[in-house]
Amino acid sequence: MALKKSKDVRELCYPFIYERSPLCDHEIITDELCTTLGGAIYELEGDERFRDIYDFLCELQPKIFHLNASIRGKQAIFEEQIEWLSGYFDRYQEEIAGRIKGFVLPRGPRPVQLLHSCRSLSKKAIRAMVLVDAEGIEVPDVLHRFANMLCNLFFRLTVVINGRLGINEPEYVSKSYKSKSPSKLKQQSTKKVV
Repeated sequence: MALKKSKDVRELCYPFIYERSPLCDHEIITDELCTTLGGAIYELEGDERFRDIYDFLCELQPKIFHLNASIRGKQAIFEEQIEWLSGYFDRYQEEIAGRIKGFVLPRGPRPVQLLHSCRSLSKKAIRAMVLVDAEGIEVPDVLHRFANMLCNLFFRLTVVINGRLGINEPEYVSKSYKSKSPSKLKQQSTKKVV
């Protein structure tokens, strides 16, 4: 038996909650992303070491709700938002240049933890968009590109915050996948070529 909406509005948390489409999942995931980002913003508020990040995230947060509604409703994320995000990506990439050479274990204070959660939720939003698209529902190309860049930018912000606090993320070397750890790369670069 299929679950049905209650006629009592107090028993309905979201109009589309009973849909079978992954579109509702996308909207719930991006809602969680927006909420988690709000927690990171709260944690950074008032700390002058992170004023630039705080200001950026405050401007970013409403765009997450635009991402949320841009499939079912009117599209509100466009190329200009990707260009805007790119500017911050490049700025923070420059700040962390040379710090991360491979995989790291995600560690740090509360705002870093929340931004790592935002990173993961961005991936979930992308996966939901893949499923929405697979069902034949049009997903504007810019949306998954925006979410991918968000994911990568959230990671960079965790490294920036940790760096400003003097925290180094521990290197992670997978036993499941072949990869070259930063220490192995360094050893290889010092070997003489014959």
